[in-house]
Amino acid sequence: MKLTLYTDYGLRVLLYLSLQEKATVTEIAEAYQIARPHVVKVVHHLGRLGLIHTKRGRSGGIWLARRPEEINVGDVVRQLEPDFHIVGCFGGIDAGCVIAPVCRLKGVLGVALSSFFDVLDRHTLADLVEDRGALRTRLQL
Repeated sequence: MKLTLYTDYGLRVLLYLSLQEKATVTEIAEAYQIARPHVVKVVHHLGRLGLIHTKRGRSGGIWLARRPEEINVGDVVRQLEPDFHIVGCFGGIDAGCVIAPVCRLKGVLGVALSSFFDVLDRHTLADLVEDRGALRTRLQL
């Protein structure tokens, strides 16, 4: 399983904002060397989800809507990722699979997906930025 770049960028934006009280899209894009339009799209979505606040204009910027300790990583991934259909039958589509009625793979993959979220659900944004100094150095803050 692989998360989309969109989710990756969303998590990076949140990490950045947990290190800086306020930032701009341009600052974040430059720090991660991500195209600005991608960051704009992710920031807009994070704002709609209520994870960040945004303000346009000269005194504007982006900042977290909640403390990092209150932002659960599993919740963020669930909200940003379009689906978790690891195989076709997860989405209700057997895709012509002849063994679908007797296949146990779906169950095994379901348990694996559940375990994946069990781990993510144990962590908050604050856990991901415990080594603030090293992260700030890498991001040149």
